[in-house]
Amino acid sequence: MQRLRWLTLILTLAAIIATGTVFFHRVEGWSWLDSYFFTVVTLSTVGYGELVPATAVGKIGTTVFILVGLGIFAVAIQQFGQYAMRKREEHTEWLIARLDTSEENAANDDDPPDRR
Repeated sequence: MQRLRWLTLILTLAAIIATGTVFFHRVEGWSWLDSYFFTVVTLSTVGYGELVPATAVGKIGTTVFILVGLGIFAVAIQQFGQYAMRKREEHTEWLIARLDTSEENAANDDDPPDRR
């Protein structure tokens, strides 16, 4: 189930980027690289400002693209962060379990301290 969620998220994100790239290439007449660059910069909310849509259709398409794409991009970032946190928690639990096991075999537990 987890793999299906990740696959769906990655494919949706790729589809949004591909759609934006094709849209800006066709409507604005930009090169494929410029269209891809603008799509990624817009989705990630970086917004360098080097490329700006000049046509009315391009401007309207950009606003729709931002509203739809930003939500999907935000979910992708959130899922990646959640995955990283889960892995960190699993690693912490593993370390704690390993420390609990090593405390049972500690050298100081065998011999009481000298009392002189």
